[in-house]
Amino acid sequence: MMYRKFTPILYHAAAILMALMIMLPFFWMISTSLKSRGALMALPIQWIPNEPTFENYTNLFKQEGFPRSIINSFAVSIGSVFVTIVSSIMAAFAFSKIEFKGREILFVIYLSTMMIPSQVLFIPLYLLMSELKLIDSLFALILPTMFKMFAIFMLRQQMLSISQEYMEAPAIDGAGLWTTFMFIICPMCKPGIATLSIICFMDAWNDYLLPLVMLTTKNRFTLTIILNSLNGQYKTEYNLLMAGALISMIPILILYTFTQKYFKSGLQIGGVKG
Repeated sequence: MMYRKFTPILYHAAAILMALMIMLPFFWMISTSLKSRGALMALPIQWIPNEPTFENYTNLFKQEGFPRSIINSFAVSIGSVFVTIVSSIMAAFAFSKIEFKGREILFVIYLSTMMIPSQVLFIPLYLLMSELKLIDSLFALILPTMFKMFAIFMLRQQMLSISQEYMEAPAIDGAGLWTTFMFIICPMCKPGIATLSIICFMDAWNDYLLPLVMLTTKNRFTLTIILNSLNGQYKTEYNLLMAGALISMIPILILYTFTQKYFKSGLQIGGVKG
């Protein structure tokens, strides 16, 4: 009886402790972003700045290319979401609702590409973009998202949970395949599409390696590349770096705050096979 009485207390105490441990780096990032250079090096450590300042944020926007990098990151993220959703939902529809010879074998082969590390593809991808004259262009970051196997797999699993009767009934009434896809299947996949949009936006927003490979001009850099440039070989301005990291987190936090309800429903539905 005593064990059952104290179990909820121990559970909540452990949850609070874990939450504090997770929030500690975030708190330190905010604290550092509000410190001057002198306060940053002060001993003992100032967890709460004695003289907080927003000078780091104003100096950050004075950095060459920083305001432009935010626009570039938004353009790449939104473009990647659009390209991924459009291409993936059509591929998922073909793999789940259209019968053709070798469909399952082709899907398994396509699915196996998920085992290939993305870093292995950077050189051939760079050569391909070079042939298309897209190096140092934001399109070089958007076009590769057209082939995202995870997105196709997730939407296909959701479409498999949709009864085949939703395909047969419109066909009896004379509706074509495209009409059924656009006005029946797509609306029924809204939770999965919303969840996938959020995931793809975060992936594109936080991506570092692909922009590093594809972009060479500073006014085309994304936010992650610009933030890395603040980390010098001999000197790192941690207060500026933390201010930039905090700014880079704001769109993700806002996005998650307003769309978190889609994560649970969309991921659960995506894991069900009818």
